[in-house]
Amino acid sequence: MVTTSIKEVARHAGVSVGTVSNVLNRPELVAEPTRQRVVASIDALGFVRNESARALRAGRSRTVGLVVLDVANPFFTDIARGAEDVADANDMVVTLCNSAEDLGRETRHLAHLEEQRVRGVLITPVDTGSTRLDQLVHRGIPLVLVDRGSPQADRCSVAVDDVLGGRLAVEHLVATGHQRIAFVGGPMSIPQVSDRLAGASGAVEGTPTDLLTIETSSLSVQGGRDAGEQLARLAVGRRPTGVFCANDLVALGLLQEMTRGGIQVPADVAIVGYDDIEYAAAAAVPLSSVRQPREQLGRAAAELLFDEINGSADHRHQHLVFEPDLVVRDSSRLPARATKR
Repeated sequence: MVTTSIKEVARHAGVSVGTVSNVLNRPELVAEPTRQRVVASIDALGFVRNESARALRAGRSRTVGLVVLDVANPFFTDIARGAEDVADANDMVVTLCNSAEDLGRETRHLAHLEEQRVRGVLITPVDTGSTRLDQLVHRGIPLVLVDRGSPQADRCSVAVDDVLGGRLAVEHLVATGHQRIAFVGGPMSIPQVSDRLAGASGAVEGTPTDLLTIETSSLSVQGGRDAGEQLARLAVGRRPTGVFCANDLVALGLLQEMTRGGIQVPADVAIVGYDDIEYAAAAAVPLSSVRQPREQLGRAAAELLFDEINGSADHRHQHLVFEPDLVVRDSSRLPARATKR
């Protein structure tokens, strides 16, 4: 691949290398006729500047990092879309990294992003108490936690009230007559999972409803299928008639397994998911789900990040918490059948 150098652009335009550099980085310093001549030479020669070299000289790039737990989860895709909109408005780009819920992998991603001199980092961390996050902040790299509350006051965070979300889901199941309900999700080390379970547990307090907990190894379709196999093996009189899943991927896997086993949804088992991803409404049985403002989360987090990056004099670290809402669809719409067996 043949590349054009800045020296060749300068020679073609009949100006100094410094003038070309100013056109690229500080065009307001260059007289308009000269700037137009340099731009014409750039276009004629097909010059593309070396952004890595520029970042190295300047000590900073035009990139922010976004580290998520699972890029296969549409929830994080929507967060990325919201963050990218804000980055684009600030003439920057987003580098997306997938930690796969692995702390070691997350640490390596953060090291690479720091080496690339990113201007800031948006992250849904595996562990909010990770010392690697503290190191970034102490080195002056703005950091915003996404879909996580921050235990520290020196960084911003954007989250959803997952305890409320869990309560909304199970209150709905209780209100439609279910007295045997299961919570499906995991691992419990993920704060959102434990918070959603806490909300579910609070919803059954003071009621005759039993709450069974089935912990999955991951918040994935396969995790839902595995839990569905466990539920399908239970005798009809012991099987929960309502299930609240910690996210929609788990719920969709559970729905698949119920259908495969001849267990009707919602007549035999009602299902409620969490996140309200696009696939929820498009499922064979449209899935009831607790909706999170996914793109709004991404936008709000990015706006906080760029407020700090741009050195706003009145910037203060904020911890925003959004409220979820329940979207009822066919998977839990009908009254339970034989819930008191």
